[in-house]
Order: sequence, then C-alpha cells, then structure tokens
Amino acid sequence: MTQAIRIESVSKVYPLGKTEVRALKNINLNIEEGEFTTIAGPSGCGKSTLLNLIGCMDTPTSGEVYIENQPISKLSDKDLTRLRLEKLGFIFQSFNLIPVLTVYQNIEFPLLIHGGFTPKDRARIIDELVEEVGLKDQAKQKSNELSGGQRQRVAIARALVTSPRIVLADEPTANLDSATGEKIINLMKEINSTHKTTFIFSTHDPQVMQHASRVVRLKDGEVVKS
Repeated sequence: MTQAIRIESVSKVYPLGKTEVRALKNINLNIEEGEFTTIAGPSGCGKSTLLNLIGCMDTPTSGEVYIENQPISKLSDKDLTRLRLEKLGFIFQSFNLIPVLTVYQNIEFPLLIHGGFTPKDRARIIDELVEEVGLKDQAKQKSNELSGGQRQRVAIARALVTSPRIVLADEPTANLDSATGEKIINLMKEINSTHKTTFIFSTHDPQVMQHASRVVRLKDGEVVKS
C-alpha cells in the first residue's frame, strides 16, 4: 500500500508565559492510503494538535510531516495552500458552515476557491455528493435551517467536493447525539470503502473508536498504541 501520511520524530511545544507546554513528544506514525484511522485519547492529549500538523495548519517544533512523501517543511506557503485544496479535506466538530448560504452553496465554496471548474462541472459534482450524503431534498435550504446531523453531512460533502485523497475530521460526532453520531461515522466509512479515501479522525468516545479499522492512542502527547 502507498503511504498517505508519514510522521517522523515530531514534537510540538507551545510557549506559555515563562514555561513551555509540550503538546506532542517525538511522534512517529505511518498511515497507509485508504485507512480508516482514529486518533484516540482524553481531552488535552494532543489529538487536535496532531491533526493540525497533518492538515498543514500548524508546523512542528521538530521533526517532519510527509503528505504522500512530500516533506511539508520544504513547501512554500503557496504550495501548502495548493496541497490543502487538492489533497486534503477537513471536517470540524463545529461544522464551520456559512449560515447564510444554502447547502448547495456551502458545498460549492471549495470549488470556487480551487478554480478550474465550469458551472456545469460544479453542478454535476455537487449533485452527486448531495445524493451520496442523503441531502438531495435539502439542497436549497440554508445551513442554519438544518439539524446538527444534517449540517455534519453538509460538512462531509464539502470536505469531499475537491476529491481529496485524505480527509481529516476533528471530533466529528462531538456535537451530535449518539444515534446521529453513529450514522455520521457509518457514512464516513461508506465513503472510505467506496472511494478509498483515507480518513483520519479524532475522538475520545469509545463507541466511535469501535468503528475504526485502526486506533492510534495518545496520552500526554505521546503515542501509547498504534
């Protein structure tokens, strides 16, 4: 299998007044293409920090993160932006949708930023995704008119609209009830199976962990199980 992510000796230290907080300590981790992996552990263990480094939204204090064998530290800001647009999709626990836009427009937004898609292409891609996540009847509704589960489905469609090879989800079920959360995880698993998209998601919920094909456990910024 091809490596999607390689993390070599990565540490992350944040200054806090006159002291330092070591959020991650010498992390070594490989994630293969097409894996459905969860980063698990209690709050404050470093899950979000690790996802932010993989998502190129932060940089390690030491060590290197590789996305499909590209060392992130060697990329310019322009190249990092392009990599995030073309290879990575993001799903957040707070959904991060634009409330004044419709479901269709929220999903379309990354395509407009990306550029290079005709209106016809955009319509075809969005129509397929809206169908896939079960929101065909809600496509013209504004996102603030939807339930939490429906909003997370919009967020999943938006994350997938540029056909990224890797999707990162930070606590994607945290703001959902357990039944809705399970539906969201099952939807992500279905997409993972159908499209071979690599999913990496964080959670502290044991029920959500059961759905992962692999669990990487963090404790106090260190990998204790991979």
